Amino acid sequence: MQIIPAIDIIDGKCVRLTQGDYGQKTIYNENPLEVAKEFEAAGLNRLHLVDLDGAKAGAVKNWKVLETIAANTSLVIDFGGGIKKEEDVKIVFDSGAALATIGSLAVKNETMFIEWLQKFGAHKFLLGADVKEEKIAVGGWLETTELDIFDFIGKYFAEGIQQLFCTDVSKDGKLEGPSVELYTKIITHFPQLHFIASGGVSSIADLEELEKIGCAGAIVGKAIYENRITLDELKRF
Repeated sequence: MQIIPAIDIIDGKCVRLTQGDYGQKTIYNENPLEVAKEFEAAGLNRLHLVDLDGAKAGAVKNWKVLETIAANTSLVIDFGGGIKKEEDVKIVFDSGAALATIGSLAVKNETMFIEWLQKFGAHKFLLGADVKEEKIAVGGWLETTELDIFDFIGKYFAEGIQQLFCTDVSKDGKLEGPSVELYTKIITHFPQLHFIASGGVSSIADLEELEKIGCAGAIVGKAIYENRITLDELKRF
């Protein structure tokens, strides 16, 4: 199982939000490249980079941070937040991301997303699903839809999506442990999917459990920044 550290960006700085609330923001480092290099030095090879300004504005904002990290590390970066137009997709790939992360847009504008999958290749996208009680949530989690998580995954799996991460909204940023039950169900339904757990990871024991149920990867954010999980432990893991 691959460990994928997360860097969330506001104003070019590395921050964390609790449950997606911009009012509950902690700045961890003024220099995201420094953080990315620490991850690389610990032997990690992926990075989940989130442009929170972009997510709020509905257009990619912090692509310079992506460009800097891509140029100065060999991390495989997925980048999301504010990708709403084809122009944004191009900026993200041109700035060095291996994967563009798409969430709400896949719910709200299926036609456009499927066009992108055909144009750029489905393997170039990481699909993000925010979930509340097995229903998809969008718009920074403010809005729960009637869309069932299994139908949602099934539709895009048929369109060629290979990698997906799923965040249980009730768990994110709270360090209370991940949604093992939900993830087990998804992995059982879609055994060929490269499934990545996200949200709630608070210890190495959580990661061991996610590995045991068959997750291909796990996104870890707050637990690293608050030293619940050290980079040394991740090295060993």
